[in-house]
Amino acid sequence: MAAPLVCTRFSDNYELKEELGKGAFSVVRKCIQKHTGLEFAAKIINTKKLSARDFQKLEREARICRKLQHPNIVRLHDSIQEELFHYLVFDLVTGGELFEDIVAREFYSEADASHCIQQILESVNHCHTNGVVHRDLKPENLLLASKVKGAAVKLADFGLAIEVQGEQQAWFGFAGTPGYLSPEVLKKEPYGKPVDIWACGVILYILLVGYPPFWDEDQHRLYAQIKAGAYDYPSPEWDTVTPDAKNLINQMLTVNPAKRVTASDALKHPWICYREKVASAVHRQETVDCLKKFNARRKLKGAILTTMLATRNFSSKYDVHGRSIVTNKKGDGSQVKESTESNTTLEDDDVRGNVSTPPPSPALSSSSVGSVLGCFKSSSSTSFGSKTNNKLSIIVAANPQNVLTQARKQEIVKITEQLIESINNADFEGYTKICDPHMTAFEPEALGNLLEGMEFHKFYFDHESVLTVLGKNRGINTTVLNPTVHLLGDDAACIAYIILVQYIDKQGVPRSHQYEETRVWHRRDNKWQNVHSHRSASVASTSSAFSPSAINK
Repeated sequence: MAAPLVCTRFSDNYELKEELGKGAFSVVRKCIQKHTGLEFAAKIINTKKLSARDFQKLEREARICRKLQHPNIVRLHDSIQEELFHYLVFDLVTGGELFEDIVAREFYSEADASHCIQQILESVNHCHTNGVVHRDLKPENLLLASKVKGAAVKLADFGLAIEVQGEQQAWFGFAGTPGYLSPEVLKKEPYGKPVDIWACGVILYILLVGYPPFWDEDQHRLYAQIKAGAYDYPSPEWDTVTPDAKNLINQMLTVNPAKRVTASDALKHPWICYREKVASAVHRQETVDCLKKFNARRKLKGAILTTMLATRNFSSKYDVHGRSIVTNKKGDGSQVKESTESNTTLEDDDVRGNVSTPPPSPALSSSSVGSVLGCFKSSSSTSFGSKTNNKLSIIVAANPQNVLTQARKQEIVKITEQLIESINNADFEGYTKICDPHMTAFEPEALGNLLEGMEFHKFYFDHESVLTVLGKNRGINTTVLNPTVHLLGDDAACIAYIILVQYIDKQGVPRSHQYEETRVWHRRDNKWQNVHSHRSASVASTSSAFSPSAINK
């Protein structure tokens, strides 16, 4: 490749065309090189919005990309710094994502998967040979050079990439995408090149059956699976995969990074070197079908995150550093980037050689998004990829409007749980913030009379309510069972559920009681308030859940 032309301004050498994508700090636009007429993709970063640390990361990305020249890597052709903008000029890749291309093919076999992972390993091996660790290998970053059949796979997005010396292992910060993170990163141990091989193992597993080896709606359980290397090959989908393919996956998904196969050795594996003899050439329709749903779910994640932003079903839309946690397009190089199949891409500040605690998951975490996905289980949805140990149950909404509806219902469940938590904690101030000052209520001890206002409720908070006493002395566990939400337009909703209260009585005997409750919610100025509640008598006792008599038995 010829050395980049030296010019003072981007416009001297390039003509900008249509927008291709957008991020928090950048926009990607097609551009034409004036003196050759060649097309490229220009990543335009607004440097006015960047901190000093962001500048360092931008310079790191450009430095890394400049030294990587390989047919399976999206190449950086030019880097131009101006007063307010920095321009990175890359290959224009027009073939879209590899995973999207696979599901559009008429034929896809294990041998094809072998060819795909070979190209990915070639790019990773080139990175590692040049002292670069990508740190964010995932389907979104595997592109095709063009739409021509057999086009080369291109590794993209080096926004999280780091430089290492030889086989250096150190703590470079918490970075990557949850489903593809390696055990050593999750354990906060020093790491290096092997993290990319682990991600390749996850990708190869998906290429063969269409769903990931590690998956859970709860991010903590997902991380526990990864740290333990708890994956398997369930029937029937894995019965038709050759032992050699599984052997390569096993070598990649080895928990101990010192024993994990290297990129160069993986390329020498018989399943890759002798695929014509070793890899099966039978069409894998079930894999294609599962991969279609896997791809749909990845796209749906972005829609859910957008819906959650719109409905405010989160504690904050900014991370601990005050940066936006959601962007519209991948590859902008910011600390926390767009939603992916398993969650947003995360990056903590690098702390070389010093093991630190990973940052807390962003407010829009896999658990919160997973809870919305969980709502689809009872709606018109399609699940795919069953595993014998039920670790995987990925749901795809049939109708985009379902996303908004289910997110709103989940929001009502969450605000109801907050109200109950304020009662459990005897937090009257928190309780009043969630309730309308003139709320009405039917309570068992009022004997059918309608109560209005907060005085009735305040009495129990002020006079050592059952929850206060239990919370301080004996402990209490409150569970919401079978919540059912009815949406009444955009700004009103009704929720019905059963409360199960478990506690220890004065004699130290575990007891429980339950009661039915209905609450009506109204949203004013984008804030939900409880305007009415109706509570039944306890199944175990007619005493109020608030009443001290409930725990004196």
